[in-house]
Amino acid sequence: MTESRQQLQVDLGDRSYPILIGDGLLGESDLGRYVAGNQVMIVTNETVAPLYLEAARRCFAGKAVDTVILPDGERYKDWETLNRIFDALLERRHSRKTTLVALGGGVVGDMTGFAAASYQRGVPFIQIPTTLLSQVDSSVGGKTGINHPLGKNMIGAFHQPEVVLIDTRTLATLPPREVSAGLAEVIKYGLIRDVEFLAWLESEMDRLMGLDSVALAEAIYRSCACKAEVVAQDEREGGLRAILNLGHTFGHAIETFAGYGIWLHGEAVGSGMVMAADLSRRMGMISPEDDDRVRRLVQKAGLPTTVPGGMTPDDFRTLMAVDKKNVDGSLRLVLMRALGDAVVTADIDTDALQQTLLSFCQTAD
Repeated sequence: MTESRQQLQVDLGDRSYPILIGDGLLGESDLGRYVAGNQVMIVTNETVAPLYLEAARRCFAGKAVDTVILPDGERYKDWETLNRIFDALLERRHSRKTTLVALGGGVVGDMTGFAAASYQRGVPFIQIPTTLLSQVDSSVGGKTGINHPLGKNMIGAFHQPEVVLIDTRTLATLPPREVSAGLAEVIKYGLIRDVEFLAWLESEMDRLMGLDSVALAEAIYRSCACKAEVVAQDEREGGLRAILNLGHTFGHAIETFAGYGIWLHGEAVGSGMVMAADLSRRMGMISPEDDDRVRRLVQKAGLPTTVPGGMTPDDFRTLMAVDKKNVDGSLRLVLMRALGDAVVTADIDTDALQQTLLSFCQTAD
């Protein structure tokens, strides 16, 4: 990608939508053309609002724009906070012609999308992701939802946005830990589907960690292109789309055990991908050299490669049993037949899985 601004299309028939990527798009783009009615409700949080709310409002000139500002953090991705969105919509008399706008990271995007899927049985919404993780992953594909104390993202709906606007300039305000968390999902795309992208990430990781705008734009574009291709083939995760969950079954178990928000989602996924690589090696699917390659890249991105202190193999097994990929009580995991070639399988060597869990739990932080 050489141009400073790019556009992708998620091809889903009459639910298709564009992904707009560029530096300085927020505040300059006319998103009103994606709003059928006159009402707009921007949902954001207390961290993002002071930085970008006014710029987002300018994208909807001529529309009646209301806002609701939520507390910031994964621990607020629950029914109580979701109801704050519904309260605002009802108090301000928003009709079924309203459009919701998610301005923020993955938590804001998931909750706003779920609110849009539910309010008056479904209204349109727009994604304006402001974190790297949400830009390359959660804002694209229509997965929405909230957490439950027994499992992450277990309550939700598929609801596609009208448009996704990605302004790479918003990444300049991200703390380093959030940058690393986003890079976990970027690495994932190389591991599951694009070994050339994986090699590029190995050579460019220092630039990405340093927030080099050209490198970040390239990483975002290639990540979104990969996800758009997968989602177009399998919108509701009936098959292929499940490969996008590499590392997530292990990672969600870590997040639930630690308490939502203690480990960032990307941090848990980073560790989960290392665990998936370890198990893939133990099952003879990838070489020890490839296993080491995964671990080194995850470490280079500033991500953990261990699990929370006190976590046991039994904890993992209990929490992994509550996973949306499981079918009829059978555990299904995303593993790697080779780097760049992921597979969803229930054919898991239980002894190898136990050795992976023991290995990581014995060296837990």
